[in-house]
Amino acid sequence: MSYIDSVSGTLYPDDTARWCGDSGAYLNLAPGVGLKRGEIDTGDRSVWRYARALEVDRRHAVSLGEGGTPLLSRNWQGTPVQFKLEFMMPTGSFKDRGMTVMVSYLKSRGIDYVLEDSSGNAGASLSAYAAAAGMRCRILVPETASYPKIAQIAACGADVVTVRGTRQDVADAALRMSSEIFYASHNWQPFFVEGTKTLAYELWESLGFRAPDNVITPLGYGSNVLGLDRGFDELLRNGEITRMPKIFGVQAANCAPCHATWQSGGEVPVPVTVTPTVAEGIASSQPTRLREVVRAVRRSGGAIAAVSENEIVSALGALARMGLYVEPTCAAAAAGLTQWLASGVIRTGETTVVVLTGSGLKSSERIGQLLNLQPRTM
Repeated sequence: MSYIDSVSGTLYPDDTARWCGDSGAYLNLAPGVGLKRGEIDTGDRSVWRYARALEVDRRHAVSLGEGGTPLLSRNWQGTPVQFKLEFMMPTGSFKDRGMTVMVSYLKSRGIDYVLEDSSGNAGASLSAYAAAAGMRCRILVPETASYPKIAQIAACGADVVTVRGTRQDVADAALRMSSEIFYASHNWQPFFVEGTKTLAYELWESLGFRAPDNVITPLGYGSNVLGLDRGFDELLRNGEITRMPKIFGVQAANCAPCHATWQSGGEVPVPVTVTPTVAEGIASSQPTRLREVVRAVRRSGGAIAAVSENEIVSALGALARMGLYVEPTCAAAAAGLTQWLASGVIRTGETTVVVLTGSGLKSSERIGQLLNLQPRTM
């Protein structure tokens, strides 16, 4: 497997870890070979049960038992849907899928000190996997990041640095620091998407070796959209499914660059006005792979929605009353489902999966404020 420069097309051997091309552009991997159902390692319950499809030597695997998350059947506004409980990962978010593969690859290439910028979940995941791999780790986070996430990162031994300003300011600070420490950004390193593609494999296996009709996920930088696209494409090319599912991404209306580009009908990034949102995990004003994300959604026949703060909070409360205690970021996916059901884009009778990406335990204080939760006194 080689890295491919996304602008020049230059190939770089993957025996040396890189996070960008000589041009400064992000890197991709060539389409993977995938696997067939008989090649699943059924004795392993982690994402490494699909090791045959992963472009990382399993002998270097750094795993915390990630993957195998529940697929729960419930009704949403009278429509049967499946909720994929990715918040039940070791560090409480879907980021563990990508991180196990990315860290395993970096460790196999001799990287022992890593840098990441994060709104919280990616930093928490990288700090845990770096600890498991014996790596040093520095995480840059916005000064507004929730304290439980900062505490989780620090508890794993990472050097946590808060940065003033927007989420983009944090990413810019990391880029400046990348000359000193290997930049293990999950938004730049394609081996992260190599890990998130296992979501497609897991849905396929859980649904009796078939693809769902629709998959809905919160959308910030887009690693779940790209992972779903990559994984289902491999299954399609191997004859394990007969069609791609429609991929749907949901952004907060207060920070929705992918949605703006989607609405334009093209792939050229459209300038947007950004204001604070309760969905901090998808508050990304300049997604690195925006063109690829929009292209993947369009190719699948899906769509991108933007949901208001009120819609997010309403969905957050509705999910909690179903027993699904998630952070506001992933409640955006359920809010998007509400829009698409109302418009008829998604219909009753279709197999629809909603990906719930992060645990509410990381945002309990904020959730209490948003839902105005007050205990009764005796």
